[in-house]
Amino acid sequence: MSEVKDRIAAASGPEEPGTPPALGLIGWLRWMWRQLTSMKTALVLLFLLALGAVPGSLIPQTPIDPIKVSDFLAAHPKLGPLYDKLGLFDVYKSAWFSAIYLLLFISLIGCVVPRLSVYLRGLRARPPKPPRNLNRLPGYERFEIPEAGDVLEVATRELRKRRFRVQAYDGAVGAERGYLREAGNLLFHFSLILALVGVAWGSLFGYRGTVLVVVGNGFSNSVAQYDDFTPGRAFSGDDDLPPFSLTVKDFEAKFQEDGPQKGAAREFKAQLTYQETPDAPEKPYLLEVNHPLRVDGSDVFLLGHGYAPRVTVRDGQGNVAFSGPAPFLPQDANFSSFGVIKAPDARPATLGFEGFFLPTAVIGQQGPVSMFPDDLNPALVMTGYYGRPQPETGKPESVYQLDKTKLTQFTQNGDKWRFQLAPGQSVPLPDKAGSLTFDGYSRWVKLQISDTPGKNLALGGILLAILGLMGSLFVHPRRTWVRVRDEDGRTVVEVAGLDRGLERGLGDEIGAIVKSLKKQEQV
Repeated sequence: MSEVKDRIAAASGPEEPGTPPALGLIGWLRWMWRQLTSMKTALVLLFLLALGAVPGSLIPQTPIDPIKVSDFLAAHPKLGPLYDKLGLFDVYKSAWFSAIYLLLFISLIGCVVPRLSVYLRGLRARPPKPPRNLNRLPGYERFEIPEAGDVLEVATRELRKRRFRVQAYDGAVGAERGYLREAGNLLFHFSLILALVGVAWGSLFGYRGTVLVVVGNGFSNSVAQYDDFTPGRAFSGDDDLPPFSLTVKDFEAKFQEDGPQKGAAREFKAQLTYQETPDAPEKPYLLEVNHPLRVDGSDVFLLGHGYAPRVTVRDGQGNVAFSGPAPFLPQDANFSSFGVIKAPDARPATLGFEGFFLPTAVIGQQGPVSMFPDDLNPALVMTGYYGRPQPETGKPESVYQLDKTKLTQFTQNGDKWRFQLAPGQSVPLPDKAGSLTFDGYSRWVKLQISDTPGKNLALGGILLAILGLMGSLFVHPRRTWVRVRDEDGRTVVEVAGLDRGLERGLGDEIGAIVKSLKKQEQV
């Protein structure tokens, strides 16, 4: 008989005690869902989302500045293509960033929905019965009374006065409060979902762009007229833009003229006229910082301002190669502004100029500088370049940078040629290459036009999240019991409590309840 058993054991192979059963497809899916909807996973995804947004701030982004992206690719021939494959030039539309965003969204929903059903069941449940040994609880006091009387009724009134929900039991009462703590936790997570929905809504259907407009010029809300433009994923072009237009009639800037804060900005105002549609009448509007113009769901903000010298460039053949304002960008608090002037159509050589516009020019030890941001003594300080005419490549170029790789700087008497002009003055170029006239200057304003349809939802989600966080931090769940029992012919009243979290003043409250019961008993 034993030989038969040994043969059966040998045929079946060695036993492996403790081997878990195979999960199967459904089991693995359930396990993955539990991992995804855990709080630990949600925190990790939230951290990854914040970490993934870092490259969007450090690396140039194609929707915001395609010129910087092309310059980065040219300067980093090995690193640039790798960044491009990883989607680092358009982080917020990349597959990996979208995956993190969607997983976080699903994880939060998976956290909130089950907890909500558990909370609703707990909200309808009665306060629990008192434990058998109340003296083992962290908050506990007892005292003796001559007879039970109405001590439980007094305890019920006292507990309700302290915002407890009370349930009577045989010879005892149970009380519980702090239900809003879990409600605060749920509200916080639900608010994060609202904020994510709001951000997603805005990133899909919204847009944001900036444009620099010289005073006296206009702007029509079309993609081609923006200096930079960031559309949402579901944005389909000019058809989704409201057809408004505006004209900058005037701009006024005031600065502190004396005292320790001399030169500090005091007031910026841009006088506009706008039309909601091409056929609509013009309406005036005074645009100020933090007082945007709202047109057909879009907001027009005043972001900045500066100066645009008006110049006329004539080439060596006497023809006008460039005429008009050239916006210069401020470099310091006194609005020393750097800019370039390009005349690629000049002949026989193309011309280019770069330098500074100084609204209040003075001659210092390091040369001309601006001493005040207002236009008290304007001057144009520049140098010039020339080169062979180049064919058009179609590659976009920045209007604020001069590509000097194929240009040669003018020289005079063996030194680099520089000049300084006041409004109305002219200077001939070396080697009879032409002339430049400083006709005057205008101001420019930088406008941001944006439409973020989900911003109110996102803002509401953030406010609700703060409210939920306050509830989860400041509401203290607590259970309290009062029991009357006989002990060797004596009537004993036991009062005990338990904090369902960090203990905060439990002993003081138990003592206050006992004091109130004793006082009522004496009465």
